[in-house]
Amino acid sequence: MTSRRIAYQGEPGANSDLVCKQHYPDWQTVPCASFEDVFAAVTGGDAELAMIPIDNSIAGRVADIHHFLPTSGLHIIAEHFLRIQFSLLGVPGATIDQITTVRSHVHALGQCRKIIKQHGLTTVIAGDTAGAAREIADAGDPTQAAISPPLAASIYGLDVLASDIEDEDHNTTRFVVLSRDPVRAPSDDGPVVTSFIFNVRNLPAALYKALGGFATNGVNMTKLESYMVGGEFIATQFLAEVDGHPDDLPLARALEELAFFTTDVTVLGVYRADPFRAASR
Repeated sequence: MTSRRIAYQGEPGANSDLVCKQHYPDWQTVPCASFEDVFAAVTGGDAELAMIPIDNSIAGRVADIHHFLPTSGLHIIAEHFLRIQFSLLGVPGATIDQITTVRSHVHALGQCRKIIKQHGLTTVIAGDTAGAAREIADAGDPTQAAISPPLAASIYGLDVLASDIEDEDHNTTRFVVLSRDPVRAPSDDGPVVTSFIFNVRNLPAALYKALGGFATNGVNMTKLESYMVGGEFIATQFLAEVDGHPDDLPLARALEELAFFTTDVTVLGVYRADPFRAASR
């Protein structure tokens, strides 16, 4: 029997790999070099699902994802939150005082500024956090280190020179699971999130009017982000997320009002809210 496959961006030991193993332990993970490759793996049938980071509590949104997602044709079917933990990894026998250069993904470097500044380290951007660990292992240079998840240390045979080096203890990344086929959560089985994109008409107060129905119907909007469309410097496309199910009357009415002031509304996913949402409020 062929195992089910879930794709992620990065190399074994990356945070995306970790969250795949936590929530899909029986699935075969498919590492990909880029986010574009992850989307292509699912659309082309090389994987059934994709695990994609979409937001971080420190670094903000993952820009590449917000570029690919609206036009991917894929559907959000789940979300997962991962508390991010980073370690400073060096070759066996290296000490932290020897380190002069540190490499990692640009977001990880931005989330660990304090230790970088404390030790006066020169930063080098890598494709992903686990890939940075592999590069350090391959180089064998005791003056170079990687900022990577702890899992990468055992995978690539590196020493942990410092643990929990992220600047903030609330450092959390939100991941979404993408599928070729839409799978809607039921409306009567706990909290639900609805994600959608829409284009507003290029008219004064169009966005204000488009969003008014959510306020008047008591629908909580948790995300609203804008995009440039067609290379124009006018934000006409938006990604929004709200609490609730489209079958619920308040959200159904809000979406109906939204349609009056937009040229297009596309629902990206209707999925169960991760329990982390309730715990963090």
